[in-house]
Amino acid sequence: MTQPATHDPTLLVHGGAWAIPPDAAAAHEAGVRHALEIGHEILARGGPAIDAVEAAVTILEDDPTFDAGRGSFLTANGRVQLDALLMDGGRMKAGGVACVERLRNPIHAARLVLERSPHVYFVGEGAEQFAHSHGMELIDNSQLVLDRERQRLAEAQARHAAGLSDLTFSGQPDDKSPETAFSPSGAASRSDFTGTQPRPRTKGASAPGESDPSPGMESHDTVGAVALDAHGDLAAATSTGGTLNKTPGRVGDSSLIGCGCYADNLAAAVSLTGWGEPIMKLVLGKWATDRVAAGAAPEIAAREAISYLYNRLGGHGGIILLGPDGRFGLAHNTPAMAWGVATPGGLQTGLTI
Repeated sequence: MTQPATHDPTLLVHGGAWAIPPDAAAAHEAGVRHALEIGHEILARGGPAIDAVEAAVTILEDDPTFDAGRGSFLTANGRVQLDALLMDGGRMKAGGVACVERLRNPIHAARLVLERSPHVYFVGEGAEQFAHSHGMELIDNSQLVLDRERQRLAEAQARHAAGLSDLTFSGQPDDKSPETAFSPSGAASRSDFTGTQPRPRTKGASAPGESDPSPGMESHDTVGAVALDAHGDLAAATSTGGTLNKTPGRVGDSSLIGCGCYADNLAAAVSLTGWGEPIMKLVLGKWATDRVAAGAAPEIAAREAISYLYNRLGGHGGIILLGPDGRFGLAHNTPAMAWGVATPGGLQTGLTI
């Protein structure tokens, strides 16, 4: 017997928080809209939240606009390494993979880990072999690599060879992290920063591309989705190609439970994007969902999480946060974040909050 609907199905997606240039804005907004349409169709026909977030993230992984799946950033040795996490807030089950090079859609591998394994997390070749044993095709890594990213890697390595410092993981202002949004001087800009203290974006903020991005801001970032289904279950998914010119084997926040992704029906569902090392140190996803569980509105908890990220560790990024009652929050302290929200009332997308 079909269970009656008790909640309004809701889906949020993001396509990364960074300085999206004007010539990439339309592709980012179109990409998140496509992901919304596919994911919300599942929710609208009574499907589970976990299916919706997996489907939405699959669309974003397949879109080379985003740093997930094909078209991701390259490691220092010129390869794509992918990480993903999927979490079911009703069953409190999770599946994650990291450093996979031969899987087109790591979010599907994460789903296999969640459903078919007593374990929670696989990495590298072990993750690939597990996924292959359950029917996923192993591909050549070159199928994930774009010439655009080869050029981007060459430019990043030339900057490094020229002696330009890389403070990507230090928490200090820099002009080359692909996931941060400081001006080179730390001065205020039209990207809604106050001095060196960026504040979470609010409605009416300047559009992406209004200020000239610094070297390293011409990049793309992690994707994610959170959903509430008609039966009150929450789910979250996050997928990434990581950072540009990263050391092979580096794992960021995206696929770590409670860092870049988390879901619990008794709290909230969350996906984060941005500078991974500070997010990991703060276990920021769990930090945000705990505040919703304690009674904070998701809109407030999202803003507080991004403020905490910067104030505590100088971090930059964005968040989508969805409570068990359907209330939600979005925030970022970067010049832009591709986002979308789908409810029974319709779909909405944007590049600033």
